[in-house]
Formats: sequence, structure tokens, C-alpha cells
Amino acid sequence: MRMPIYEHTATFPFSRETVWNWHARPGAVRRIMPEWEGIRPLEVGGIKDGAVTTFRMSIGIVPQKWKAKHHSYIEGEQFCDNMIKGPFARWNHTHKFLENGTDEMKIQDTIDWKLPFHFFTRIGAPIMVMPRVHQMFKHRSRRILADLKRQEMFKDAPRKRILISGSTGLIGTQLGAFLETDGHDVHRLLRPSTKLHADQDPAKVVKWNDHTGEILEGSLENFDVVIHLAGAGIGDKRWSKKRKKLIAESREIPGRNLSNALAELSSPPSLFMCASAIGFYDNRGDEDLDETSSIGDGFLAKICKKWEDAMKPASDAGIRTIIMRNGIVTTASGGMLQQILLPAKLGGMGPIGGGRQWQSWISFDDLIYAMHYLMNHEDASGVINMTSPNPVTQKQYAKTLGKVLRRPAFAPVPGFVMKILFGELGKSLILDGQKVHPKRLLELGFEFEHETLESALRDTLGRFA
Repeated sequence: MRMPIYEHTATFPFSRETVWNWHARPGAVRRIMPEWEGIRPLEVGGIKDGAVTTFRMSIGIVPQKWKAKHHSYIEGEQFCDNMIKGPFARWNHTHKFLENGTDEMKIQDTIDWKLPFHFFTRIGAPIMVMPRVHQMFKHRSRRILADLKRQEMFKDAPRKRILISGSTGLIGTQLGAFLETDGHDVHRLLRPSTKLHADQDPAKVVKWNDHTGEILEGSLENFDVVIHLAGAGIGDKRWSKKRKKLIAESREIPGRNLSNALAELSSPPSLFMCASAIGFYDNRGDEDLDETSSIGDGFLAKICKKWEDAMKPASDAGIRTIIMRNGIVTTASGGMLQQILLPAKLGGMGPIGGGRQWQSWISFDDLIYAMHYLMNHEDASGVINMTSPNPVTQKQYAKTLGKVLRRPAFAPVPGFVMKILFGELGKSLILDGQKVHPKRLLELGFEFEHETLESALRDTLGRFA
């Protein structure tokens, strides 16, 4: 019986050297992992001979550990990895980087594979293996191309030394990986109890007590950019008095301490970027909102104001400061979409509380790309809304998600059910809404990767049209 071979070729409008360098840098493994797969790296050893990469994934509902060893490395031309532990009887993957002219190249992937019970390979492959593999490679090619195009925009700018707080969180992890593939020197600001991911460099950390501002290890001096993302998740748990206090203090106090510390440095950064949220505007019905709109009256509005005010010492010291009011980040890796995905797949995700409330979203890719764009745009400062130019109502969101998943999305959910299940959290994040526009981003010339919700959902869920 002929052994199964999977082949995939992707063409990129860049030199072979550019594409090879992207793959050889830290962060590349993280960037090519599909969001919908829930893959977690346990060991990342690079692409040279003998290097081992291990990650955890699932085959259906069964958790699996995949361990691969690299071999046949040829600088600038190819690397291979052979599965030494995992769900396949054999998996040998060759990555070839082929010149296709001066400004174009091809990546040719060839996988020699076999299922554990090889007799069933011909039967199971078309259903169990090939669609999933093809889906992953389609995502990988699209992600590499999109990253390279964004990085090409600022290829002549000096590489930066960057410090990120919240670097092990959902956004910080991907942001750090993207910046590393762009050749920047990324460091991470951590509390002593924080554990880095396997693909993050433990030698590039600054440790501090975020509630006192004391630097315990390393230094804040000589960074070009500091990005503050740390803080307790707004939508992770039901809002008790204790949880609300943690949400407020985990951002305001560390933010103020960091801002004060940066203002007192002898070699401060030229840019300080800080995360806030569109909760600043509170529930505003159908009102069109931009960065000039007034603050709302609710809990989130008040704590967002405190977060943003905490950054004032840095801006008063002359450090260019950007406050990012983030919308709903659309990713299968976490946040709201991950929480509603199961009921949506079961066909139970319809209009909630009437579905007329606005949801101002942004794709995960566009959030990362917008932060990179602002970092390199000298005219960017002050408050900037990080949302798509096309907000949707909750009913439209549910309908679009149902379309992408090929599931019905008409079963209504009364608002009182959300209040019973989630309390004040349910009202603020699910029943209330804001129609927010990214006026400043558009004025600065940023172009979105995903202008429509359907495009963003298909990308993050791997449901390509």
C-alpha cells in the first residue's frame, strides 16, 4: 500500500531570506498555532538539528501530547521535524524554502504520515485527518503572509527594545510573539509568582512588586517602548464585591506605580502604551461614539477613568502615551467568543435580551497589528479606540456566528436569565452595549485585516469560505 503523503505549497511576495528569518526567530511557533485548536506549547527548542518541541493538544475530546525532534537543517533552505511521541504512527514533516524570483519565494511542506492502525488510514484520512491538516496549513499560510505584510511597512525603522506587562495573558502572549518575529528585543515585566510560557525567554524579564512599584530584578531603564496590559479579566468571573475591587485595583495601582517609575527614569522610554476598555463609554444605546465622546456612569466607566488617570505621571514627564480603549476581542482562544462557542455550536446562541444592544468588536489580528502600527507611528498619542469600523448588534453577532458555524441562531435568551446567571457582569457586558468607532485609527491610516465580523470569525474558527 502506498504510504500517505500530504503536500502543501504557499507563495509569498518576499525574499527567501525574509521568510526564513521570520521562521527562525522566537515567536514563530506561537504565531502559526491556530486559535481554534487550543494548542499549548510545553517545550520549544527552535528549528536546528536536535531541537525538541513539545505541545499539548486534543484529538476530539482526548488530550494528547505531541513531541517532535528537528533534523536535516540547512540554513536558509529547509528544516524537518519527526514526531517521536503523539497520536500518529508516523509523522515526518519537511519544510522547504524555495526561491521563486528575487521578490518571491515558496514554502513547500511535505508530510509523510501514518495513522496508528494503518489499515484504516484510507478510510479515516479523508474524514479525520486531511480536512483538519488542510485547515491548519491554510491558516498558517494566511497568518505568515499577514504578519510579513504588516512588518514590511516598518522594515527600515530601527528595531526596538520593548517591555510588556501582562505578557503571559491572552493579548500579551501573541503581541510578544509577533514583535519577536519582527526582530524586536522583547522583555517581560512580571510579578515573582508569574510563570512564563515555554516559548518565552526567562533571561529577558524584569520582576517587580506591582502593588508597591519596587523593582526586584532587572531594571526599567533603556527601553524604547513599555506596553502595560496587566490586570484581572473583566469578564472572567461573576462580579462580587471582592471581584470588582480586584478588577479596579489590579489595573489602577500597578498602572500608577509603573507610570510614576517611568517618569523618574534617567533613560525613560519614548512611548508608553496602556490598555483600557470601551466600557469607558458605558451603555449608550444607538449613540455613535468616538474618542471625543463623554464618559458613561456605570462601574466600568468609573474604573476605566481611574486606569487612564493613572497614566498621567508618564505623559506629564513628556513620555508619548497611548491609551488603548479595547473593544470585544474576537478570538477562539479566549474572551467572550470562547465562552459562547459551545452553546453556539449546539444551536442555542440567538438574540439575548432582544439583541438590539451594540457590540463593538475587533479581530485578534487587528488588535495586534494596530498596536504595532501605533508603536511605529510618531503622530499617535492620547486615547485611541481599538475596535472594528463595523460594530454590530448582538442579534447580528449571533446570526453571523451561526452562519459561520452552520448552526441555527434564532433561539432567544431573555435578559433576566443573563442577570440570574451572571449578575451585574451579565448586565454590563451582555445586555448593555456601545456603538464605538475607531476614528483615530482610521485618521492615522490604519487598514484593517478584518473589517467584517464574518471574516474575523471565519479566520479565528478556521471556517474558511
